[in-house]
Amino acid sequence: MVSVSLFLWASFARSSDASGPERPYVVQPADTLWSIAASRYGDPRAGVYELRERNHLAGTMIVPGQVLILPG
Repeated sequence: MVSVSLFLWASFARSSDASGPERPYVVQPADTLWSIAASRYGDPRAGVYELRERNHLAGTMIVPGQVLILPG
């Protein structure tokens, strides 16, 4: 129970570090949601989850020219 609480607290603290003004990002031809998440987060799985939630994406498919909202 304690380890779960610590994990959740650490996850929240990490996502809070990325707080600040959100900024738009235009998806480039070679981009994937995983590559964008990997460049912004230590763990791309957490980044993919946050990007999907923040941008209301049903899956991980993105297309060039699409605008995503990234944390500041």
